[in-house]
Amino acid sequence: HVQLVESGGGSVQTGGSLRLSCAASGYTFSTFTTYCMAWFRQAPGKEREGVAYINNARFRKYSDSVLGRFVINKDNAKNTLYLTMNNLKLEDTTMYYCAADRRGGGSALRDDYNFWGQGTQVTVS
Repeated sequence: HVQLVESGGGSVQTGGSLRLSCAASGYTFSTFTTYCMAWFRQAPGKEREGVAYINNARFRKYSDSVLGRFVINKDNAKNTLYLTMNNLKLEDTTMYYCAADRRGGGSALRDDYNFWGQGTQVTVS
């Protein structure tokens, strides 16, 4: 059973940076490389929205709101997904979730993802 655990959230000033991590367990090395991994975020009372994903070919896609500021990467050797967030804005304040899609091709749709972490809070002030 795949488990995802996020870390790295916290409080930061406007314009600052944070790096989120998502440690994946329950994978073999080969399955982690074949999954599509993504970051989503969800503010209270709002829909969960895709922030970025990296598919099994290492193609990356970002939402318009974070393009040019956030970078998604994964370290297959460590079974870890990262989200480096630069030039943070007030509107980036929310819970961030790591997700995995076994099909691997890539999707920005929440319902396409099979496994989810518990989330990590990012607060920008």
